[in-house]
Amino acid sequence: MSQFFYVHPENPQGRLMKQAVEIINKGGVIVYPTDSGYALGCHIGDKKALERICQIRDIDKTHNFTLVCSDLSEIAEYARIDNTAFRLLKHNTPGAYTFIFKGTKEVPKRLLNDKKKTIGIRIPDNKIAQALLSELKEPIMSTTLIMPGENMAEYDPEHIRDILEHQVDLIINGGYLGEHPTTVIDFSEGDAEILRVGEGDATPFE
Repeated sequence: MSQFFYVHPENPQGRLMKQAVEIINKGGVIVYPTDSGYALGCHIGDKKALERICQIRDIDKTHNFTLVCSDLSEIAEYARIDNTAFRLLKHNTPGAYTFIFKGTKEVPKRLLNDKKKTIGIRIPDNKIAQALLSELKEPIMSTTLIMPGENMAEYDPEHIRDILEHQVDLIINGGYLGEHPTTVIDFSEGDAEILRVGEGDATPFE
């Protein structure tokens, strides 16, 4: 049975954020809110937790995983980012974007795209996600919470509780979220390539 935290969307309770990070650090799988819907997350180095996430979503190691980061300095540790990309990210984060970069040696190989050796990177504009990252002091390994057979991210925490309370360790209720898919920008080959237009304004990357 998972724990279920009601967290204030504007002023996340520090006590609950500390407990959430303890769960992550002990190998737990959590559901947490971002600016693009709810996501599944775990510790970046935890192989078993990652396997549990893959089982929940019915995905395999070819899936494109994402590191959710607190800021640009954290991104530079895990992604090979040049000056042009850095400037673009500086002016457009936090926000509803997923950026794809070649990963550095700091990224566990199991998280990298098998063929391209890339990793997704996000800096979410969500106060609960940011509070969680601030407490964790490193990125969260993350993937959008899309259940098998569905093509939309889950956005209702009470429904998530109904379907996942026996499969995850914590569900953070940050309120009812709409469907806000990220804009996906691929920097892995140098120039920006827009792979999907979502909530984030794609104009600066054209």
